[in-house]
Amino acid sequence: MPQRSGSANLPLHSGHVPAWLSGRMAKLGRVIVEAIVLEYGRAELLRRLAHPFWFQSFGAVMGMDWHSSGITTSVVGALKRGLAPMQRELGIYVCGGKGLKARQTPAELAAVGDSTGIDAQALATSSRLVAKIDAAAVQDGFDLYLHAFFVSIEGAWCVVQQGMNETLKEARRYHWQSENLDGFFDSPHSGIEGRNVGVIVNLADARAQRSRLASLELARTNPDRTLGVLRRWREAGNLALPLFPELDAAPPEPAAPSQPHLDLPHHHEIRATDVSLKRLHATLAAAAEREPRDFAELLLQPGVGARTVAALAFVAEIVHGAPSRFSDPARFAFAHGGKDGHPFPVPLKVYDATLGVLKRAVERAHLGSSEALAALRRLDAQARLLEARASGPSFEAHVAEERGRSGFYGGRRVGH
Repeated sequence: MPQRSGSANLPLHSGHVPAWLSGRMAKLGRVIVEAIVLEYGRAELLRRLAHPFWFQSFGAVMGMDWHSSGITTSVVGALKRGLAPMQRELGIYVCGGKGLKARQTPAELAAVGDSTGIDAQALATSSRLVAKIDAAAVQDGFDLYLHAFFVSIEGAWCVVQQGMNETLKEARRYHWQSENLDGFFDSPHSGIEGRNVGVIVNLADARAQRSRLASLELARTNPDRTLGVLRRWREAGNLALPLFPELDAAPPEPAAPSQPHLDLPHHHEIRATDVSLKRLHATLAAAAEREPRDFAELLLQPGVGARTVAALAFVAEIVHGAPSRFSDPARFAFAHGGKDGHPFPVPLKVYDATLGVLKRAVERAHLGSSEALAALRRLDAQARLLEARASGPSFEAHVAEERGRSGFYGGRRVGH
């Protein structure tokens, strides 16, 4: 049974992704997905998408604002556009999206079923039920406005949904996954992101089984009994009033296990406290210390230098990294910056060089040569080996250096 993998605060951001970035995001998202499927398979891709920490890091490495709710919309949109031309070849389909696009999910799943033979009706039922649970059974003050359904050719799926609380200017993201999912009403979420804003009614939780039974009993019986219960509640003023003694006699459900909490702050700039400096230094050191022969397939391409290899080290971690390494998604913004200039403007020359290297590596892998993808795997492994002893410039010095070379790298941000 999937368990929640964590929670996080997501500031609610408006605005749009400029065309110069959205096109690149679609290309980078597609090639990263291809690499993951080639290396680990479609099931592993769905597990990554169902992981709230990895999802946020994925958006950050593509140049989005590292902490904002906009990552959800932009990543879903980028993958839907980027994978569309090759979804049949890859065996991964992206349905739904933001606003009205979410309502198109059943029709899009029907089209997937027609072309692949998978049970589209069952998938559509799962899609609707997941949306209903997070919109009605989980009453946490956030109104759903995005529903994305990722499905593989094998019929496995994951869902990413997001709701907003306009009063708090915050968003909450919900992750679902079909793997090992035995039912929809026993704590099925693989992860929920968002700040706890008070008492949450979550009838999908395993510990709410008695509440669901009581609700069904109220719905099935004579309304006089329901009114009588409510009258007793009003007179007693007791929030813990036993509605059904026979249910209250049941043993208490075990407490849910504690889970990691990722607190994404409202400040827009990235601060030293937002990243793991030892991991940042290890990633940069791995890119700098590897011998050229290890990266011949990567370096023998026009425009690939030390800065591009550094960006590739972050991408390599997105492809190969263990779940525990995504607790600080802000760190992945050091690959390609952020569209609003935090921690530095998006270095378009580096971004395009990264795209070129990855595209070539995936193309060669399709032809039977996996050396370039293997180089990325070694790059990620080296970063983990260096983590205990790597050092480097201070956080502030590194950011200052990147901003100082922004013009050389073709740095660009929204509005400029």
